[in-house]
Amino acid sequence: MPESVSHQSFRPNVEEIDGARAQEYALLATLLSRSPDSLLLSRLADLRDDANPIGVAHGAVREAAVRVNEETAAREYFALFAGLREGSLLPYSSHYLAETLYGHPLARLREAFQGFGIEIAPQRSEPEDHAGILCEVMAGLADGSIPARPGAEREFFQQHLSPWIRRFFIDLEHAEAADFYSAVGLLGRTFVDLEAEAFSRAA
Repeated sequence: MPESVSHQSFRPNVEEIDGARAQEYALLATLLSRSPDSLLLSRLADLRDDANPIGVAHGAVREAAVRVNEETAAREYFALFAGLREGSLLPYSSHYLAETLYGHPLARLREAFQGFGIEIAPQRSEPEDHAGILCEVMAGLADGSIPARPGAEREFFQQHLSPWIRRFFIDLEHAEAADFYSAVGLLGRTFVDLEAEAFSRAA
């Protein structure tokens, strides 16, 4: 379970920071790909917080995890991402950038995936520009499990996440059907803001 991640200082071991970043991305990927089961909720209820922005967001996720159970979280996830009701969200870059599905942003992303040698498992039914899949890829780039040349992680974030994913997390944070997932939206928005700042400094 991810601990608090600070992008304010790079004095700690770089591998430790990248490992913590990878855990944040992996957590977001999991929560955007499926509703949390009781085990994950219990782990989230033990998240530690502190005064920095990501620590505050962790505290919000912890409090939200205490409020819900597996069944209510599953209903909320369905209403937000799988339902047809007004207010449901489409967590795809093509939707946010091209106002369509399977659009040009997805085609560009597939080219990037080929460059990394990434193949999506056949059982994954979502198109590759799903926010959960992009967070999963960022986790792999951060921890090195997806090999990439220096600077490729920053370029991938700036080209395929930065133009839209903050807006998605804001929509999630303020969605009418969101309770637990409002805190997930806060965490995502806070984390990608820190990532964008860190990558801009590294450019």
